[in-house]
Formats: sequence, C-alpha cells, structure tokens
Amino acid sequence: MALGFLNSDNDQTDNIIDDDFVELDAEMTETDQKVIIRAETLQEFNDVENVQEHLRNNHIVWVNIQPLKNKDMADLKRAVKRLKKTVKSIEGDMAGVDEEWIVTCPEYAQIARSSEKVEQ
Repeated sequence: MALGFLNSDNDQTDNIIDDDFVELDAEMTETDQKVIIRAETLQEFNDVENVQEHLRNNHIVWVNIQPLKNKDMADLKRAVKRLKKTVKSIEGDMAGVDEEWIVTCPEYAQIARSSEKVEQ
C-alpha cells in the first residue's frame, strides 16, 4: 500500500522537517474600486482610440456605431476589427447588442450571450 505509513502505529513524526512549511499572510485587503462603464460614439474612425484607451484602463464601454455606420461602412469595419484586436490583447470580451451598439469589456468581465450559460 503506497500510503501504508498513515495506518502504522510507528511514531516517525520526528522525520518531518518544519522548514518545508511556509506560513502565508492571508490578510484581506479592502478596496473601494468601482466598475466604470462608459458610453462612446464612433463619429469617425479615429474615435476608436478613445474606446481603446478606456478598455486599457479596465472600463466597460458601450459603443454607439450608428453614426459611423451611416457615414462610412468601410471605416466601421476597420474600427470594429481594431476593437477586436484590442479586446483580444487584453483578454476581454466584445459583443454586438443590436444594429447600433457594441459592448466591450476587459478581462474581469464576461458578456453573457443568450445562447451560452454563464460560467460561475
């Protein structure tokens, strides 16, 4: 039996070396950090930089894409592609809500989609 020493009556506890154990400080830290949720509008392609900055600062960002969609669909596609790269680099999440809005979030948040179960 591999763990037969657990059942034996021999007192071999003298062989245990106390230096193998490390005491960890489990003190809880109090934080008053609040989650910041921003709403941004893409009027032109360069507005995507504001959204990226907020994502890098761990903000959840709702992005209104309607003005850029009405103005230039090619710029909208470039902006969405750029946002996808940023979200991927920060290990965040991104989803289209409807025809006018996209929601992006950093790694600490997850977007629950209607077809998926939320991980606990």
